[in-house]
Amino acid sequence: MADSSMGTESADPNREEPYLYRGRIKYSPEEDARLERQHFWKIINAFRYYRTHVEERLKRCERQFRSLPRRHQQLLSGFLDKLAEIRRCMECNHEVLQAIVQNCTHMFENMEYDEDVGESQDNMRRAGPCSTFDMDKLKSTIKQFVRDWSEAGKAERDSCYMPIIEEIQKQFPPEKCDVSEVRVLVPGAGLGRLAWEIACLGYSCQGNEWSFFMLFSSNFVLNRCEEENAMTLYPWIHQFSNNKMSGDQTRAVTFPDINPHSLPPDSDFSMTAGDFLEVYTESNTWDCVATCFFIDTAHNVLEYIETIWNILKPGGVWVNLGPLLYHFENMANELSIELSYEEMKDAIMKCGFQLEVERESVLTTYTENERSMLKYLYDCVFFVARKPAALHSNSHCKDIKTSNCKELNNSVQKTTTT
Repeated sequence: MADSSMGTESADPNREEPYLYRGRIKYSPEEDARLERQHFWKIINAFRYYRTHVEERLKRCERQFRSLPRRHQQLLSGFLDKLAEIRRCMECNHEVLQAIVQNCTHMFENMEYDEDVGESQDNMRRAGPCSTFDMDKLKSTIKQFVRDWSEAGKAERDSCYMPIIEEIQKQFPPEKCDVSEVRVLVPGAGLGRLAWEIACLGYSCQGNEWSFFMLFSSNFVLNRCEEENAMTLYPWIHQFSNNKMSGDQTRAVTFPDINPHSLPPDSDFSMTAGDFLEVYTESNTWDCVATCFFIDTAHNVLEYIETIWNILKPGGVWVNLGPLLYHFENMANELSIELSYEEMKDAIMKCGFQLEVERESVLTTYTENERSMLKYLYDCVFFVARKPAALHSNSHCKDIKTSNCKELNNSVQKTTTT
């Protein structure tokens, strides 16, 4: 289908389309709550529609198979059996997805999403067609369980999460710090494994996530899964291309590989829901901000940089690993500022950060199907930037130096006792 915007551009090449993104349109509190509730149920609908979506895909495969000449069908004697196996796997996925969204209306402390608000309960429970975008998000979320909470995802976690965890331990060594007083924030926490691992080491850690797909799923695995590898998903059944073996498409992955409830009794671990830029506005609050595959989710990455600067305590550190695959780059009517790493690093320095560690070629994958004939390899940047302990007025955002655990801990205590 042709791009409907092309005619408009030809008629008026100077016309500017509105950017529809966070903060541009202000709604009343009532309207804002209504739109959030509407979005909530749209995501619930995607979870509920999953079975119908995959079933339609399988029926299309079957129709196309039966349209083949008889001699070609005979060459593919096991094809219909494969579709039947995919259908069985889909049913297993469907059961897990329905378990995930069960009782989600009460998962947030300060918001209820009752089913009888705005529409009848019957209409709310009846799943209808959802957008391709939302279904792709749901399929991606299924693969997040592999990355964060399965043994199959361990290699990927080691390449992405371990550099961040090791740097946090280096910056705030347990032998020199009371790590329970070191506050670490993980924006874009996804299903929560990185934040969970940091909390498991004794640090006070909070994960933040905006996506309802991720929030529903992280709530399920963190709060309702207690037995190791008790749940099964088939994350690759939606991939009909680049399979070497038919069985690769229908192989199972179990989760969680570790009991999420096995955190030490005195652990300080939490997850918050909401837009990072709106939730975290209090200055000088965090000792460390750890971002993994996060900064390119911004409409304007400079807002992320400014927010991280603001919420870090003087002397605090920002640890980052990831690529720059800007999420809104090709989305119509969405603001998207795409900076090179060189440009972004220059902005970080101008804001007042001091770059202490920099590795520009950390190779890693993201929700990779290890048996696929097509793989994507990210050549990521890893850096550690410090907000100066001594802030000088001649800096654009202000200036630095020092990293003393005792001083950091004292600043934490002052913050919590005032």
